[in-house]
Amino acid sequence: MNHPTPAIVAQNAVRRLPRLALILLCAAYVLPGFWGRTPWKSNDIESFGYMLQLAQPALGEMVSWLRPTLLGQVDDNLSLLPYWLGAAAIRWAPTGWEDVFARIPFMAMLVITLTSTWYAVYALARHPAAQPIAFAFGGEAKPKDYACALADGGLLALLACLGLARLSHETTPALTQLCLSSLLFFGLSTLPRHRIPSGIAIAGGMLGLTLSGAPSLALWLGVGGSLIRAVAHQDPTQRKLSMLDLGTLALLCLLCITTAGALDLWRWRVVAHQMVDVHVLAKLIMWFTWPAWPLALWSLWRWRNQLSQGWRYPHLGLPIWFAAVTIGATWFTGLSDRALLVSLPAVATLAAFALPTLRRSLSALIDWFTLLFFSVCALIVWVVWISIQTGIPAQPAVNVARLVPGFTPEFSWPTLALALSATVAWLALVKWRIGHHRTAIWKSMVLPASGAVLCWLLVMSLWLPMLDFSRSYAPMVKKVTDVTGPIACLQYAGITRAQGTAFHWHAKVKLMPAQAPQSECRWLIVDSANLPLLSTKLQMLGWTPAGKARRVQSKEEGMVIFRPTRPLP
Repeated sequence: MNHPTPAIVAQNAVRRLPRLALILLCAAYVLPGFWGRTPWKSNDIESFGYMLQLAQPALGEMVSWLRPTLLGQVDDNLSLLPYWLGAAAIRWAPTGWEDVFARIPFMAMLVITLTSTWYAVYALARHPAAQPIAFAFGGEAKPKDYACALADGGLLALLACLGLARLSHETTPALTQLCLSSLLFFGLSTLPRHRIPSGIAIAGGMLGLTLSGAPSLALWLGVGGSLIRAVAHQDPTQRKLSMLDLGTLALLCLLCITTAGALDLWRWRVVAHQMVDVHVLAKLIMWFTWPAWPLALWSLWRWRNQLSQGWRYPHLGLPIWFAAVTIGATWFTGLSDRALLVSLPAVATLAAFALPTLRRSLSALIDWFTLLFFSVCALIVWVVWISIQTGIPAQPAVNVARLVPGFTPEFSWPTLALALSATVAWLALVKWRIGHHRTAIWKSMVLPASGAVLCWLLVMSLWLPMLDFSRSYAPMVKKVTDVTGPIACLQYAGITRAQGTAFHWHAKVKLMPAQAPQSECRWLIVDSANLPLLSTKLQMLGWTPAGKARRVQSKEEGMVIFRPTRPLP
């Protein structure tokens, strides 16, 4: 028996969000953060280093695409697919544009994530159990229009999540896992309706996750999602899953297991925790998935009549399963926000199903809170930018000079025009939202999503030179080259893979492990954190300190520069 739905929606409440406005909003979110910057510390530039090593190996050096290395070390994440994609893009790049071209596949991955989430919510909302109550005299929302409006709300909820912004604009395996898990989510959501595209999406998602360092996650999500699909109440207009379908899914799981075993991708990553860590995880979830998580909880409460048999209702079972597995993975693998990133499409989906059940008072509370929050954030960005450009008011500029020593402000008319346009658009949106308009179920998510996009665009335009200076290794590399002068080779000891990539990319030098000084490689760098362990050995090899170079905005991280103790011929 189908439990009653809490959604009571009239046809006039499901008008579609204008497509052009939605596309522009997504473009304003995707593009900033990928362009106009150098690789940042430290996962971003480390991943770029693996791609660069595969695409442009040193002369005479053998590289393995099945076991990529950087400074002689294998990637801890055991990720292959993101490095393959980035390296393939780099091979098409003109000289000096390698970092820009490396981001193109990852930009496409973010677009796929947003698109997959929209279509997944649309497919789940088409299920009969997710449809609104039929009115006695007609006038209820039509199934297709209702699903479109709900999908718009789900996409807006995903854009509004605070944790999505930074990590989704880095060239790291985390974004690849987000993209492929959302592709798997889309495939399972649309499986009964579009079998061939859904099968391709499921296969690509599971195999891609396996090759992105997450074979266990691929199996948990794929097997659990397939079981939910197998036991769920079927749409009467669609045929049931056949034994052939289930057998194909089983073979796909076996292929993932075999692939991970053949490439040695299985690792034990479970981390022991104490009960106090539950508080840490709760705080991480609260800020990372804000503002979607309150709506997701409201959705679970309002749909509670179906929740008791949630595995029978895919519009609840699938997002709950995906969210539970990824939150569990976050707990067991060390409370990493990168692991929690994969949960955002599922949490946004649950938030979308809260929209047709929101009361007017709760919707107004969301609007006013997000209006104040994002308006204040945008105002802070503008005040700090005006201060560092003009000195008025003085205190923000003083704070910037203290936090980012050595930074010289830059002024750009195109950047100012872009930021002004975004701010004017926000003000126009606020005016529209507080006006009297026909009700639409996605209206409660317009301000949160637009506010998040506005602040991200302002930060990635007005503050980008400052952030690039503080988060890049380029200033530290320049300090080193100011001491060494133009060089083609540099020896190293005790540096991280991110630091090594920075010197290879910014200084264009060949890196060699520490040994005795040589006439063609007469300078050496050491991470200051590892100097006490290496100082005696370096003295025995014939090196003596020549200077220091610290990274901007870090008191601990820096380089100690060594020169030969005795003059070389």
